[in-house]
Amino acid sequence: MCDSCSTADEATADGREQRGGLSRRGVIAGTGLGLALSALGLLTGATTASAATAKNGAWLNPALGRFPAGGQYGAPRGGGAHAGQDVSNSTGTAVYAAAAGTVVRRSWGGGIAGRTGNALVVSHGNGQYTYYGHLSVYRVALNATVAAGQRIADMGATGNVTGPHLHFETHSGGIGVTVNPVTFMATRGVDLGGGWPRIDPGASGKTVVVIQYLMTQRGYSLVADGQYGSVSSAAVKQFQKAKGLVADGQVGPATWPHLVYTLRQGGSGSHVRALQNALNRRSAGLAVDGTFGAVTTSAVRTYQSLNRLVVDGEAGPVTWKALVG
Repeated sequence: MCDSCSTADEATADGREQRGGLSRRGVIAGTGLGLALSALGLLTGATTASAATAKNGAWLNPALGRFPAGGQYGAPRGGGAHAGQDVSNSTGTAVYAAAAGTVVRRSWGGGIAGRTGNALVVSHGNGQYTYYGHLSVYRVALNATVAAGQRIADMGATGNVTGPHLHFETHSGGIGVTVNPVTFMATRGVDLGGGWPRIDPGASGKTVVVIQYLMTQRGYSLVADGQYGSVSSAAVKQFQKAKGLVADGQVGPATWPHLVYTLRQGGSGSHVRALQNALNRRSAGLAVDGTFGAVTTSAVRTYQSLNRLVVDGEAGPVTWKALVG
């Protein structure tokens, strides 16, 4: 975990950002999450998020791993408090953009006092930023526009650390105004610990396309337009009722395991299109043809390897959960 990554030095900073004339605001306890909730629809880039719900698939888990002891937000650290959430895994584990945005920092510590190691800061608009620290390799350039789920770096142990991990921060109200990443991401339907995501009616985007293709394979014949409107919502509720689930239309931890299929080479159909779309959101670059051939198998194996899963080329529940989470 981080031996630094503290907010303690932030209070003594001079209030000026090192790049682009960005101004920093003081840390105001308890306001960050409220600011985040008021800024729905702010994301830039390829993904268009619905403002109808925060759980809209616009945000994804940045890395797989475990939460190490003492690596939680607010833990005592160097005279201050830990500014993010640590996610531990092996050096080289893939790190993904948590949401669409622009890379505004690519430097040691991200140019933020109290941080060490190779770091990236991604701007998501309206004063919201994510910070990715202790990286071993950068996969994107400064000023690059990134999509949610795009591979942007590899996990590492650069800087003042005791082992390889991702130090992940969420900032709301400007760079340096941190909020609890676990809470921030949960509000957006993401389980930072690696669980199934939650997608509400009213959402839009690529995760909705995945849901629609899976529902079509289940016999509901939805148009994969990425809009989780009344037709798709009604179909999901019908599916949930048939499975004995709460028919609320939210595709969450109770619904996903019933919706996904275990897929392997030789399969074909809409469920394979769902898988190919999910892999593409994690930078696979596949043709969405609905055929689970050698290329798709290779993409599954690559994803599993990069995320330290069992590398068998089979898309089962563990791989699905990591892909869509």
